[in-house]
Amino acid sequence: MNKLKNITLLTLLFTLFTGASCKKSTDAGTSTVIPSNLVVNAVASTDGSGNVNFTASANNAVTYDYEYGNGVVASVTSGSVTYKYSLAGTNTYTVKVTAKSSTGGTATKTIQVTVNYVPGPLTLVWSDEFNVDGLPNPAKWGYDIGTGGGGWGNNEVQYYTNRSDNAVCINGNLKITLKKENFSGSSYTSARLLTKDKFAFKYGKVEARAKLPFGRGTWPAIWTLGNNINTVSWPACGEMDIMEHIGNDLNKIYGTLHYPGRSGGNANGSTKIIANATTEFHLYSMEWDVNTIKIYVDDVLFHSVPNSSSLPFNQDFFLIMNVAMGGNFGGTIDPAFVESSMEVDYIRVYQ
Repeated sequence: MNKLKNITLLTLLFTLFTGASCKKSTDAGTSTVIPSNLVVNAVASTDGSGNVNFTASANNAVTYDYEYGNGVVASVTSGSVTYKYSLAGTNTYTVKVTAKSSTGGTATKTIQVTVNYVPGPLTLVWSDEFNVDGLPNPAKWGYDIGTGGGGWGNNEVQYYTNRSDNAVCINGNLKITLKKENFSGSSYTSARLLTKDKFAFKYGKVEARAKLPFGRGTWPAIWTLGNNINTVSWPACGEMDIMEHIGNDLNKIYGTLHYPGRSGGNANGSTKIIANATTEFHLYSMEWDVNTIKIYVDDVLFHSVPNSSSLPFNQDFFLIMNVAMGGNFGGTIDPAFVESSMEVDYIRVYQ
């Protein structure tokens, strides 16, 4: 009996020992190391460049996540980085730095930095002046053709062509002409020109000087789409409408952004009433950078949206110009309409 008791006791002790040993080993393998002694410094330039030299260091840290206070986030392995702020003037930003260890532990510190940015002169990087008579320059413009499988998603009624009847350069202007005619099953023809696969840009200023078509149902637009539309589709690619006008609401200019959560009838936009939109040339423009997207008519700001890393407006976009007819936005069509043109003197991109 004593021998049996001793064996049982030894077995129990062995079980407890090995169980404790395994648990200790497991705990040690999954323990989280927290970075310590996190220090963050920022030195802002005094030359108006907007540059700030950041340094961060911490014990047991392998990466540092910077939140620059303007919606931009970046991960830096070394902890040292130079970041350029591009909001004009003197502005103060709250910067959050998170140090991360190899096991997932984190430590965070927040500092404030005051930055001065003086924008330099813009440089013209792309333009079309439409000074050569004939079809639009094929090195700069392609076409969307057809009805878009049901009115380009808006129940529009025109058929887009690449004919000179609908898009031609003459006397220094591009004319995109909407016509009432039977063509390939549609009752109207027009043109939709785009720079996709020929020119795209990230940030800058776009200017277009244009005179708009007249007539109820007409819907001209000068706008942009994200270059990744074929991969992510709309509205995930983002859309920036520099100018839209509908003949059923004469002289009201629309400036609008479309993106997930704010697209279609829920888009982020504003309007501006001007005089003589269909009889005189006006300047339609957009300024776009990492911080803000601003839309103007005749150099008057009428819509501004803060940009951020959560929006799809930090990638390349291409240009589009078209004149649609009817549909969800163009509305009721004048039965007496015959034809009208959007005339574009030039379109330019500066950076």
